[in-house]
Amino acid sequence: MELTKYNHATVVLEQDGTTIVIDPGTFTPEAAELVRTADAVLITHEHADHFDVDAVRAGLDANPTLVVHGPASIVEQLGDHDGRVIAVQAGDAFTVGQVPVRVFGEEHAVIHRDIPTIANVGYLVGDAVFHPGDAYLVPGVPVSTLLVPTSGPWAVTSAAVDYVREVAPERAVQIHELLLSDAGQQMTVSMLGTDGLGGVPTTILPAGETIQI
Repeated sequence: MELTKYNHATVVLEQDGTTIVIDPGTFTPEAAELVRTADAVLITHEHADHFDVDAVRAGLDANPTLVVHGPASIVEQLGDHDGRVIAVQAGDAFTVGQVPVRVFGEEHAVIHRDIPTIANVGYLVGDAVFHPGDAYLVPGVPVSTLLVPTSGPWAVTSAAVDYVREVAPERAVQIHELLLSDAGQQMTVSMLGTDGLGGVPTTILPAGETIQI
């Protein structure tokens, strides 16, 4: 499987001719094109940095085979497009081409007690890559590559360290980084990495670069 990182929370996974886009948000300039050429789009939650509603709607109109999965709020915003926009929740499982996808979790991390929490799900793709959305969501199953959020109004480095320890993946890749400077990213990843408190090889993958999983 190939993993390509784009700005902030957007990740593209490709395997056996199948392309899956996770969280094409408004911070990702390429979002519309990524969606239009995908086989499936997986949305963790409705915040704009994870869900560019205009880009996804345009992709559904342009690509008649595109399927979108996300919490029920995503269906409410997009409509069902003849069954191609599908609500998912924890415990669901489906395939995109030959690639298995499992769904975990229920709620976004708490930003502040005065801000209501919203639905947030995580996706384990190909039994290998786990994208938690905006939560330190522990799937309770083996994960080889964990996508770790490192910034945001809800993110805490100490909690991210404990998160990496609990999931215990083979490797971690930083996502959700745009609120950190380069120095802040380096410091946070050093805390998560092999020689830091997390103890797991952790990569800063620049936007547009690809690694093999």
